[in-house]
Amino acid sequence: MVSKAAQLSLTSAVELSSGFRMPMLGFGVYKNYDTRPSVLEAFKAGYRHVDSAQAYRNEAAVGEAVHESGLPREEVFITTKCVSKTHGYEKTLKGVDASLQKFGLDYIDLFLIHNPHSGTEKRLATYKALQEARSAGKIHTVGVSNYGIHHLEEIRAAGYEMPAVNQIELHPFCQQRPIVQYCRQNAIVVQAYCPLINGRMDDPTILSVASKYARDPAHILLRWSLQKGFVPLPKSANPERIHSNTRLFDFELSPEDMEILDGLDRGKDGCISWNPVDAD
Repeated sequence: MVSKAAQLSLTSAVELSSGFRMPMLGFGVYKNYDTRPSVLEAFKAGYRHVDSAQAYRNEAAVGEAVHESGLPREEVFITTKCVSKTHGYEKTLKGVDASLQKFGLDYIDLFLIHNPHSGTEKRLATYKALQEARSAGKIHTVGVSNYGIHHLEEIRAAGYEMPAVNQIELHPFCQQRPIVQYCRQNAIVVQAYCPLINGRMDDPTILSVASKYARDPAHILLRWSLQKGFVPLPKSANPERIHSNTRLFDFELSPEDMEILDGLDRGKDGCISWNPVDAD
């Protein structure tokens, strides 16, 4: 019997609670100041999922790449996010329209609340606005990012449908296991940002596993993420690295090596980004 992990491919997608499908490997464009050519290169490499945000200031460049690529719109999955300073009902509705205009698209595949710093009232008003934008056909799927369990429970308590996605920092050193478990129990797909630990891949354990498989450490980290059922979002402006990061589907990490990498978890001490999952 072929394992589920062995069946993964660059075209693998996960079904979201919204009914739409999301490619399991995404291309991140945070701090990418050469976005249009990078996204075009990513499309050439086989990516069909691009993770942007209003705060990245590159939605227009992503949109240009989508149009220039010639790919059918339904084959491309585009994500954006609204950061806390733009939260609130009216601001969010205006922000959705502004993002659509910048992308030059008729709809956004996935719209996330970028972070939870605006407080309960504004978070819920923002979520309500995104749900309404979805009903209007401007968004296909609504999700969140950097949400801890208490933020997700707040949505449930307010009587709203649960988000389809939670994007959090995830790599072997920062596995956020309670949040991941909660998301799995509630049909929330987990996206992994910083899957390559921002290039800090010189840990002896990671290097040892990479040597065993004769692969780059980046391949090991991304393959670990995929086999955990996460949707990793590697980012790069380097064409060679953009292509290399897709070469994940001709090998499989053994259960023993997955366990070894699982053993690197340092909990919250292992995070390397803002990781605001505990914000009030």
